[in-house]
Amino acid sequence: MTSRERVAKILDHETPDRTVVDLGGMHCSGAHVSVVYGLRQALGLDEPGTPVKVRDCYQMAGDIDLQLIGALQLDIALIPSLNTMFGFPKTDWKPWTTFEGVPALVPGLFNTEPDEKGDILQYPCGDRTVSPSGRMPNGGFYHDAIIRQEPIDDSKLNPEDNFEDFGPISDQELEFVQEGVDNYYGNTELALTIGIPGAAFGDIALVPAPWLKHPKGIRDIEEWYISTVTRRDYLQEVFARQTEICIENIEVIYEAVGDKVQLAMMDGTDFATQESLFCSPDSYAELYLPHAKKVNDFIHANTKWRTVKHCCGACEPMIPKFIDAGYDVLNPVQCSAAGMDPEMLVDKYGDDVVFWGGGVDTQKTLPFGTPEEVREEVKKRVEILSRKNGYIFNAIHVIQCKTPVDNVLAMFEAVGREF
Repeated sequence: MTSRERVAKILDHETPDRTVVDLGGMHCSGAHVSVVYGLRQALGLDEPGTPVKVRDCYQMAGDIDLQLIGALQLDIALIPSLNTMFGFPKTDWKPWTTFEGVPALVPGLFNTEPDEKGDILQYPCGDRTVSPSGRMPNGGFYHDAIIRQEPIDDSKLNPEDNFEDFGPISDQELEFVQEGVDNYYGNTELALTIGIPGAAFGDIALVPAPWLKHPKGIRDIEEWYISTVTRRDYLQEVFARQTEICIENIEVIYEAVGDKVQLAMMDGTDFATQESLFCSPDSYAELYLPHAKKVNDFIHANTKWRTVKHCCGACEPMIPKFIDAGYDVLNPVQCSAAGMDPEMLVDKYGDDVVFWGGGVDTQKTLPFGTPEEVREEVKKRVEILSRKNGYIFNAIHVIQCKTPVDNVLAMFEAVGREF
């Protein structure tokens, strides 16, 4: 059975011949560049000092290329996008060393020169004549968005100011995606995931728009959350137009790649902390669900793709609404959060949604446990989450910097991979 066939079975809630395993098959399932470097060294894929490409400059996630996919015997690959979160292309790679001393390759417009505090600043589209939109603190591991909110005058606030985020996919981006799909589909038997531009409603990572040189509208994270209560009509207008543009883009993308893709990464909007929700199910149903459902319904009516919803934290009370919205897959299944007991999740929702993630705690067990503790937790989670067949194994979110490589290898060994 091929990886593509295994994932197809999982998406139909059937049992494949082995556990489906992922690392980097979606935006929130990869690993920090330092972890990828350590894995490649441990597996003998590179000579010491060989740099690793940073494919996600926001999370500083390393490239999970076909060589590493083969070595780890993975089943899913994410089709890369042309541009970074900061709006510059993933081209013209140049060497850089991270603060912790890991040799890396970064895109040509990635700023590697520290400021007077030693921080690394990133600029929208690599344009240093405008204000920076991202900051990696001196000694840090990731970038934080820099809020560039202009003063808000509610009497002049125009939803079109927030439409600038959403537009037709460019010919260049479409060609890049199509070439990526054709390459992976024609040369591997992997299941493929594609990111859908404009499908994330209110994703707080996108609100500051670090790729725009002069973002307008509501761009402050706190102000955005306040607006979900005080400016709901404004957000409804934004989401309605976003939905229209998203569906137009889906039509164009599907014409280019067809059913070579199995999974569509739709929405990374979080609605929970580790202890509770910060959006009620009723508010979700009013503000978000109608737009998400319209997009999901279009995909299900016109393609064979299955759609993926990402939501961290204690989101269990929201899962019925995600199902109502038409999502097929839920990631990252943060079992360490309140109310996210895996047995309960499977019993209540295993017939209606595929769980992707939850395989090991990336906050405690994976970074701080022993290899044996990792193996034990992984085996237990796989047994529980596979109970109703529809399960894709992955850790909970991106594997963090300084996670011991021996623990990461133990994780893969626990799901039957041999090195």
